[in-house]
Amino acid sequence: MKKEVEKILQYVQKPARYIGGELNSVVKDKNEIDIRYAFCFPDTYEIGMSHLGMKILYGLVNEREDAWCERVFAPDTDMEEQMRKYNVPLFALESGDYIKNFDMIGFTLQYELCYTNMLNMLNLAGIKLLSSERNDLTPIICVGGPCCCNPEPIADFVDIVFLGEGEESTNEVIDLLKDCKKKGLSKQEFLYKAKDITGVYVPSFYEDSYNDDGTLKSLKPINDAPAVVKKSIISDMNKVYYPKEFVVPYISIVHDRAVEEIFRGCIRGCRFCQAGFIYRPIREKNVETINQQCKELIKNTGYDEISLCSLSTSDHSDVNNMLTTLIDWTVKDNINLSLPSLRVDNFSDELVEKLNKVRRSGLTFAPEAGTQRLRDVINKNVTEQELLDTCTKVFNNGWSSVKLYFMMGLPTETMEDIEGIANLAMEVIHTFYKNPDRQKGTGCQVSISCASFIPKPFTPFQWEPEDSQESLKAKQEYLLKSIPSKKIRVSYHDTPTSLLEGVLARGDRRLGKVILRAYELGCKFDSWDDKFNFDAWLQAFEENNLDPHFYTHRRRDFSELLPWDHLDFGVSRRFLEQENKKAHNNETTPHCRIKCSGCGANKLNGGACDARS
Repeated sequence: MKKEVEKILQYVQKPARYIGGELNSVVKDKNEIDIRYAFCFPDTYEIGMSHLGMKILYGLVNEREDAWCERVFAPDTDMEEQMRKYNVPLFALESGDYIKNFDMIGFTLQYELCYTNMLNMLNLAGIKLLSSERNDLTPIICVGGPCCCNPEPIADFVDIVFLGEGEESTNEVIDLLKDCKKKGLSKQEFLYKAKDITGVYVPSFYEDSYNDDGTLKSLKPINDAPAVVKKSIISDMNKVYYPKEFVVPYISIVHDRAVEEIFRGCIRGCRFCQAGFIYRPIREKNVETINQQCKELIKNTGYDEISLCSLSTSDHSDVNNMLTTLIDWTVKDNINLSLPSLRVDNFSDELVEKLNKVRRSGLTFAPEAGTQRLRDVINKNVTEQELLDTCTKVFNNGWSSVKLYFMMGLPTETMEDIEGIANLAMEVIHTFYKNPDRQKGTGCQVSISCASFIPKPFTPFQWEPEDSQESLKAKQEYLLKSIPSKKIRVSYHDTPTSLLEGVLARGDRRLGKVILRAYELGCKFDSWDDKFNFDAWLQAFEENNLDPHFYTHRRRDFSELLPWDHLDFGVSRRFLEQENKKAHNNETTPHCRIKCSGCGANKLNGGACDARS
């Protein structure tokens, strides 16, 4: 650690965020390294250290003898104040070196409201914000993560964008950059070669133009760039790299446990869910691989809890065998096994039996909507009776509380659907008290969490208008009035941040100037309620003659060119259009294991996917 960094740590609230040196962190001799890679998470240490993608790519790059990946997190306001006061640039945790001297600086973008944090971190590092003003070969500024489904709002700031899964493309880019450094090539020559790597998008190789009504007219490729850029995808989850150890933090983090990814993708096709479409097709690890990786993680980290990570844990095709295998040793070794993302329509008796053998924790289910009509609109394919039957099993086995997750502002939603949320929660309460075997003197608690729905790219709802702030507030108030019991608790999402998230999710390149101006006006940590400055954002829009409601409140026609139409994440536009039409007809689509619906995702995986006819 540099002395100037050590000097300022006495003035910050949590110095352990910035010192490095944790168990399993990787330190190398920088004189024997060809490529130095700063992996940046644009939020605080506690949030970034919980992110699985960072753990995977950190280990992947550090497996190489010629590269060194180091971690960088957004300094909290107290640390930033000291860094600016004493002119300390942004540094990496492992070496303490300033990242402005690294070869690659990568940001994982999990949430649109972190864009100003990315700019702030670049500024703290002493790096020019605009890609056009950075002429040297290094550092190359790259981004990846789910926000890169539509990277156009941040196109002005980044050099390359990783589309899809980065295990293979990251190594290819490192190989290329190493070769370009050795040959003394320019940044432009590097980008020209990088554009041919599967899953790599070079924003500066595309020129945008607009119609008189403000819609996108064209995004024209230049420099022989491909008209369509395909995402990178891992075909075999049993063979792809997965870390045998994680860096273990000194302080508590949001998800302080070992994490095992059991599959990628989803069979369900919920029409609101971006992840369910952009990670298609589903690819599983087999039970043997999962079991072995879990054992290694527990052994090498010392954690006493392991969480199984996927979009829907109970959709693993061999879930009962998997849990039996894991429980055989986790119970004996006092390891807590956590199963998030359970569905009510496949919550079997066997699954309940397995859960009874692990440490008791709260259960969360996601009906998403309060009425069957609206659940059909969003293709949730879950009935009220299935939810109540599942709750009966849960209560019969000793649980007394459940959390129900809903969305507000869904397409075609009415106040009747909002009232249905309260009614459904009350039915769950009734189910508990109807149980003759319940423990006497035990009360029931149902927690309702309502997120504001935001239409996202590469979903059937990408053409839909976002519900207005006024409408969402009215629905929130109506829900609170509809709650009939104190045994039901309600929480919901703040609406101004939802508006901004919606703008950035489906925006175009013109928003780059808005993001930059908002940052100049002091915006950062926009996802934190106590730091979000909505007025500054509105000022940034006004100064750049852009109306945020243009991006949120209008329905897009199927004929409109969307800012992400030149990116291919597998699922075809035709399929998404069909799903949108079915939504407005209250029609459902069966999941992939019942019937293949021809979404197109199989073309990215060698013609194979998990659909089973």
